[in-house]
Amino acid sequence: MTTFGAAMSPAAVDAAGQAGMAALRAGDPATAIAKFQSIVAAGAADTAVWLALSMAYQASGDPKNEIAAVTQVLERDPDNIRANLIKADALVALGRKRAAMGFYAHLEVLVPVTEGLPPAIAAELNRARQAHAKLKQGLSDYLLAKVEKAGFHPARSSRRFGDSLDILTGRKQRYVPTPRAYFFPELPAIEFYDRARFTWLDPVEAATDDICAELIPILEEGTHFGPYIEVEAEKSSHIVASSSKEQVATPEDWTAAYLIRDGKHQTPLAERCPKTLAALDEVPLETIEGRAPFVLFSRLTPGARIAPHTGFLNSRLVCHLPLLVPDGCWFRVGNQVRLWERGKAWVFDDTIEHEVRNQGTGTRVVLIFNIWHPDLTEEERHLVGALMNAVETFEVG
Repeated sequence: MTTFGAAMSPAAVDAAGQAGMAALRAGDPATAIAKFQSIVAAGAADTAVWLALSMAYQASGDPKNEIAAVTQVLERDPDNIRANLIKADALVALGRKRAAMGFYAHLEVLVPVTEGLPPAIAAELNRARQAHAKLKQGLSDYLLAKVEKAGFHPARSSRRFGDSLDILTGRKQRYVPTPRAYFFPELPAIEFYDRARFTWLDPVEAATDDICAELIPILEEGTHFGPYIEVEAEKSSHIVASSSKEQVATPEDWTAAYLIRDGKHQTPLAERCPKTLAALDEVPLETIEGRAPFVLFSRLTPGARIAPHTGFLNSRLVCHLPLLVPDGCWFRVGNQVRLWERGKAWVFDDTIEHEVRNQGTGTRVVLIFNIWHPDLTEEERHLVGALMNAVETFEVG
């Protein structure tokens, strides 16, 4: 409830407010300011009066008092769209560009899209977006010039520092591991791992032709692939547990043929792929009784997209060996987007948001298998396995 000062009745407050708005519309900000200030002096100003006063100061070209007035609005209503816009613009006018960026950014959170809004409002918000983009670009250019002067070179300097610069300036987003079921602390947040850590990748890649020779007849038969996403609601750390985030257009878009599943060889398919399994002899596969390892062929149809999602536990990493790769296939983990290349494997953390798209005209097939996270000790691997078994046997016990 608004508290009125003894020197101004409610009727007088209303009259002053109306007179102030009339003066503002007439292009007389000085009179508008005087009317609104009389309400403030009487202790009767509410959010609407403070907002109108800030607009009057804006019209008079007084950004300092404009900020003081609009701050009163934001203290009462932090998500007021007009107030955030006024404060951002006023801060720019005062040369406080970095502070202005925070209010422009908040506007974009409050109104993520402008389609469907009244044209005048949409135009103002789009102008604010453009102003924000210009400020971000200016900040990015300024910071890049400064660090280059200090010796930074985008192509030769630390990639991690380059990523930090891009995140700071908004060119990239910060992604962290967000496992949906089990989190192991103090493991690094790395999207794609340096292949130099995994000497066993070379022999796996060298077997690409042999693996493809075993895959092709299985693919041609068309009876061994089933939907990758399965309903396993009670098995929350299962690699193929269902998730609305992982849905593709139809189950047939993303299918899998398992050679090893839940730690068990899948006959007769596994027996038909001896060279594929032999290529993994030196791989430190994640091994948990009744749960892992998994080794499978993953098929994605032309035009299919796997929406952004995250995996279930960060105690293991996922490996992909591309086998059939039409043009236009890409894979994103966090900020990094990579094109598939036949026979070129990668290791990534699937608890960092990732997505897949086959924009080609052919079917994409990769060999997928999981490995223990290389930063886990042998004891930790043993204990994680015991813990997962305990989860599985809880109701049985």
